[in-house]
Amino acid sequence: MDQFQDIRPYHDDEVRPVIDTLLSNPEFISSVASFALPKLYRWLPPVARFLTHRKLAAQLNGVNTVKSMQGVIASYMDQMIEKTTSKLTNSGIENLARDKSYLFVSNHRDIAMDPAFVNYMLYHAGFNTMFIAIGDNLLKRPFVSDLMRLNKSFIVKRSLKGRDLLKSSKQLSEYIHYLVENKDNVWIAQREGRAKDGVDRTDTALLKMLSMARRELGLKESLGALHIVPVSISYEFDPCDALKADELYQKKELGTYSKNEQSDINSIVQGMIGFKGHVHVAFGEEICLDDDDVEAAAQLIDRQIVGNYLLQPSNYFALEKLRENDPEFAKGIAPTAEVMSEASIAQMQQRLDQAAPNIRPYLLEMYANPVLSRAKQL
Repeated sequence: MDQFQDIRPYHDDEVRPVIDTLLSNPEFISSVASFALPKLYRWLPPVARFLTHRKLAAQLNGVNTVKSMQGVIASYMDQMIEKTTSKLTNSGIENLARDKSYLFVSNHRDIAMDPAFVNYMLYHAGFNTMFIAIGDNLLKRPFVSDLMRLNKSFIVKRSLKGRDLLKSSKQLSEYIHYLVENKDNVWIAQREGRAKDGVDRTDTALLKMLSMARRELGLKESLGALHIVPVSISYEFDPCDALKADELYQKKELGTYSKNEQSDINSIVQGMIGFKGHVHVAFGEEICLDDDDVEAAAQLIDRQIVGNYLLQPSNYFALEKLRENDPEFAKGIAPTAEVMSEASIAQMQQRLDQAAPNIRPYLLEMYANPVLSRAKQL
């Protein structure tokens, strides 16, 4: 019996039937057409759907395995990187052992692109691609779930309560341990949901969940078996910065924020097609715990994520802008104007000008917080 069937990615023998189901799903074809051919879809939806179906069918012809599916995704990834980044760099990957599997615990800025960039770096360095943890809140539409599970994503059931949540958490923990023990790399975010305010902090509930499968060993030994490596992902420009700032504004000023069914899909698409500037992926070193203290374990991960985070000109720009309005703000941090070029200042100023006035303070804080977090570590 497949004890992980309801959460695991699809196996090779399931790939072709799922692809055929997707190609016959009108909602999937319409969704792709509306993003790939927006103008045509607006005026002639049937034509846009026909052309989209024909192109997808050709691209996916002969795709029968997870590896061949990832080959198709890789070609899209190359195009996306060329169009939406100015530079893509990494650090620390040379410290990873090729005969080991790892659980990469990462900060979380973008729903889809965070694991995609980590995967891209591993793939081009000759490592196996990762299995990716993704929350079921993103999988409300069946075709989205199918797409994710075709790309080695497994499901984190966040919507459960009580005993069902406990049972699901244990199953998830067992599956992650199973993957690592079988020499597969795994990616999971350090907390539920993106750090929209730019403050990266590991949730101790995550670490408790990860240890459930080997609870009898204690936290130190259980987490040690997963070979946890902290990862920091840094975007010069966040394609969803205005969306995040608006959410922060509404929660703070209005006391509430309501997401609709399309919100996460819009964020995924915007994260893919929006300009990101310089993207840097920093791989840390495998953590080594001294004891079973979960708070200390979280702090150990945070120290690497914050310490290895590449601070961008956009981060320093935001800090200086906030200082203009409040001379006492971040008083202990030295001036950072010298690290910013005229071009980077102009680009960030343009993003700020395009944002609604009421959300600008939240957008600036989002970019400035990584600088503040680093300063607190020193």
